[in-house]
Amino acid sequence: MPQDEYQNFISQIKRFTGIDLALYKEAQMKRRLTSLYEKKGYSSFMDYFKAIEKDNKVLNEFLDRMTINVSEFYRNASRWEVLEKKIFPRLLKSTRRLKIWSAACSTGEEPYTIAMILSRHVPLNQIEILATDIDENVIARAKLGIYPERSLNEVPADMKAKYFTKEGDYFKLSDEIKRTVNFRKHNLLADKYENSYDLIVCRNVLIYFTEEAKSQLYFKFSGALKEGGAFFVGSTEQIFNPGQYSLETEDTFFYKKV
Repeated sequence: MPQDEYQNFISQIKRFTGIDLALYKEAQMKRRLTSLYEKKGYSSFMDYFKAIEKDNKVLNEFLDRMTINVSEFYRNASRWEVLEKKIFPRLLKSTRRLKIWSAACSTGEEPYTIAMILSRHVPLNQIEILATDIDENVIARAKLGIYPERSLNEVPADMKAKYFTKEGDYFKLSDEIKRTVNFRKHNLLADKYENSYDLIVCRNVLIYFTEEAKSQLYFKFSGALKEGGAFFVGSTEQIFNPGQYSLETEDTFFYKKV
């Protein structure tokens, strides 16, 4: 196969989806995609791209093969219930327009879940969420808003009916929810943090950092919260000495800035 055929495929995919295949190890990715298109009966990368462009089913299969990050909506549903019934009502007493950050948001399930939950309290046009990740490809995936059925296992039936459209084996998120989230590239360890957040959500990411880096991040997250703001962490990321970071436990995996 001529080398420039794969390069051409890379640039077409980037134009069409925002995903940059050049950021992946070439030999590995080429092998993976060649076996996928051959299995589907295409004879070249260009044939395959034409099918991706025309047929949502082929596009969705391609996207699914690309996704290495595994995430889902409403992960650990009981914690999201605490956000809905306890944390949001408290935060909304002081302002109707909350400043919210979903840090290390992966393929977007988390910020979109926040938007759906908050939509039970305020109109969608009052919701604005910043969602960041270090990986540009997962951000591109998140912006597309197309998810396999397994990502929706925990989504309440009314939310699924209201905000998702089924396309074959996949589900497309509504534009009205997508509009509430602004995605941006951000490195948690190296980049600056904005401040005065009412809510910061950073779940199932800190487990990958050393204790020293984790402590540094807790100080940075605490500094980015306004007084009374809430910090929501993952189920393996309990902070054992929250007072050290000017935080206090508000509920399991929720901390309040003091």
